[in-house]
Amino acid sequence: MRPWSLLDSRPLDGALNMAVDVALMGRARRTGETVFRAYTWARPTLSLGRNQTARGRYDPAALDERSVDVVRRPTGGRAILHWRELTYSVTAPAGSLASAADMYHSVNEIIVDALRRLGIDAAITSRSRRERQPDEHPCFAEPSAGEIVATTVNGSGKLVGSAQYLEGGALLQHGSILLHDDQPLLHELTRGPAARSSAASVAEALGRDVSPAEVTGALFESVCLRTEAPPVMLDSEEIRAAAEEHATAFRDPLWTWRR
Repeated sequence: MRPWSLLDSRPLDGALNMAVDVALMGRARRTGETVFRAYTWARPTLSLGRNQTARGRYDPAALDERSVDVVRRPTGGRAILHWRELTYSVTAPAGSLASAADMYHSVNEIIVDALRRLGIDAAITSRSRRERQPDEHPCFAEPSAGEIVATTVNGSGKLVGSAQYLEGGALLQHGSILLHDDQPLLHELTRGPAARSSAASVAEALGRDVSPAEVTGALFESVCLRTEAPPVMLDSEEIRAAAEEHATAFRDPLWTWRR
């Protein structure tokens, strides 16, 4: 692998967080650079998968009442509540690995290594496990093939949910690492029956609170050991300006509630 760059982002709203990831895809196309980004969210935010049905399933009035924002991701997958968690993203030129599946597995190995450094019994699920099709159920309802689970005092549960998007010669993979399990709140935002969550959390696995900075440090250490990454970048004016151009689309209700 070529060296990866590291980006530690400040908390942003949902539209800007998604816009930064898309802006970094553009950077990957232009420069051939792979960036591993770690970020949090300025407010509790429900993120929807690109092709997930949301109209009639999630209740806008309940979202407003509980002060939960909503955004639709550029990637696929299912709904996630982002709040007490850490989100990562990897943006890369499409040819940086043999396939998107190789990238998915390589990134998951980095995350598992970081979690084990923190003392968490984490593992990647067997590829023989059934693949899930996109539907109305939340991301953490159950793990599928190749996803990351962790063992806690309450058993094994899904700790990381990830998704990919490939467009125009650039690849985006991003996902949520649960520091605490806030996913049950999705039940209160959902019309009709809600699926049971099988989530695990970093706090549950370690028996203590863990800050986003601590997990970010472990992730960056793992990336550096595997890719000889340079020092951490901070958000640049170039990235912020490019993100603002994309944020308008992610703020548009016609995109958020398009399905």
